[in-house]
Amino acid sequence: MARPVDPRLWRHARSARRYLGLSVGLSLVTTGCIVIGALALARVLAGVITEPDHRRIDSWTVELVVFALAVGCRVAATWWQSRLAHRAGAQVVAELETAALDAGAHLPPRELESRRTELAVVVGSGLSGLRAYLAGYLPALILTALVPPVVLAVIAVHDWVSGAIIFVTLPLIPIFMILIGLLTQGKSADTLAATTRLSDQLLDLFAGMPTLRALGRETAGAAGDSSRSMAGRVRELGDVLHRRTMSALRLAFLSSMVLEMLATLCVALVAVSIGMRLVFGHMGLYAGLLALILAPEVYLPLRAVGERFHAAQDGMAAAERAFAIIEPGPDAPDRSGVAAAPLPVRRNMHGHIDIRNLSVRARDGYAPDRLSADIRPGRVTVLTGPNGCGKSTALQAILGLLTPDSGTVLVDDTPVPDLDPDDWWSYLAWLPQRPVLLPGTLRENLELLGPLAGPGEIETACAATGFDAVLADLPDGWGTRVGAGGLGLSLGQRQRLALTRTLAAPRSILLLDEPTAHLDDASEAKVLAALVARAREGATVVVVAHRPSVLAIADHIVEVRATATADNAADAPCDVSPGMTSGQDPEEVLAR
Repeated sequence: MARPVDPRLWRHARSARRYLGLSVGLSLVTTGCIVIGALALARVLAGVITEPDHRRIDSWTVELVVFALAVGCRVAATWWQSRLAHRAGAQVVAELETAALDAGAHLPPRELESRRTELAVVVGSGLSGLRAYLAGYLPALILTALVPPVVLAVIAVHDWVSGAIIFVTLPLIPIFMILIGLLTQGKSADTLAATTRLSDQLLDLFAGMPTLRALGRETAGAAGDSSRSMAGRVRELGDVLHRRTMSALRLAFLSSMVLEMLATLCVALVAVSIGMRLVFGHMGLYAGLLALILAPEVYLPLRAVGERFHAAQDGMAAAERAFAIIEPGPDAPDRSGVAAAPLPVRRNMHGHIDIRNLSVRARDGYAPDRLSADIRPGRVTVLTGPNGCGKSTALQAILGLLTPDSGTVLVDDTPVPDLDPDDWWSYLAWLPQRPVLLPGTLRENLELLGPLAGPGEIETACAATGFDAVLADLPDGWGTRVGAGGLGLSLGQRQRLALTRTLAAPRSILLLDEPTAHLDDASEAKVLAALVARAREGATVVVVAHRPSVLAIADHIVEVRATATADNAADAPCDVSPGMTSGQDPEEVLAR
């Protein structure tokens, strides 16, 4: 959050807007109590010292009652503000987490993959620092805007010299706060970035644990170096985060000490001035006591802002990341190719897909680059090419999950962005490289795409993928529970389940990305036969594959290529073979 009160926070969190209004009102009450209490206390003390005949309590009953009421109201307002702050903090964090998750769910797959760790850190723990911002920093900031001007005006009316001293020394604290805050803000941003990187590395380590265990490498590093083992690497990452956190805390404590010392010296200057003038009789006792009582109250809100600024920095840095997800910049690409188009009435689709000069910008150029293909129902179309050439990206463009940099994808002569996404996706069954398996039963994962065709189709799909043998070995059958990502099943079993779900779905368009990965030759042959059968029934089948066995069943092969760099894209050979749009002989490709 680049500003003390970021308007984006009030825009995305209604609880914050309500809390801000109440906090301003309570701060006004606190300011009034400070002034009234100081006036009453100074009058009592000055009267007791200068008027010997009024040294009885009953002589100052009204002033003491006013002072007690002012102190009581100040305590009640502070307690109520703190209570509201903690409630608002929890609600604001929940609202921002929901907004960030919702925005993350609408990210294109490629962007979501690159920002998954950042999103996990921000939503998981980073935004909890906003509680400190709302409970400590924001109330102190509001008091800073209200208390110093009012109290300084009261002091100046009764003692202009003390008012002048405070007026000159008061800006020193904000100046030092700005200098310290700039350094602390960088430290907090670095700590959050380090936490994101460490979380990413830990996720990679834990994801690779099954492989390490299978190879017997989870407890020993290379060449017997225990420091490079799994446990040693995790310990090393934890130590790095510990050092960064302690460095930020040391800076926070030292900066708080600097602000405390500066405020103490400023109050001491006022006290020395008052004392010298009282000794020489240049001012009244009432005015001196009032200035002395109110002087610390002028500096107190500024000191509180400086102290609590550090506690809120982690949450503010995380909120900045969350807003970057919730509100992408003007230069950010569209997150969906279907977001802004008018949605037509539902229509029947025949499944004819026409890709025309499709290009999507990648890290080193375009992948794919100028891809054209005529994909028709009743045929198996295979997209093939080297790794990283944009085959999976082409499927995402067909799905409407990303907006191409140039070219278009037509479905029955209608551009994909002009289709109603729910209507379009109701015709699709998509099998990505990493199939989506949610925590729950096998039956729930099977029905993830919606209602299935019927028991007969499920049995046929299970027989084609070999998942019937997997079910036979499971005591609970379809009621067997799995974890996130299919935890509890082997890679081959997960692939069979995802294939079964795709084949059993009553969809007329099948998009499959490496469908025979992790399958043996016999299972692969059955799956390919099932795909050919679906195509012969009139379905549009699009497969991304490298294997010759998959290419052998293709009715139409499309070679996908990418340019090495954007600069030589115009000079690069066309990524589409000359006969691609009209169909290419599979045997010709296999013979290369």
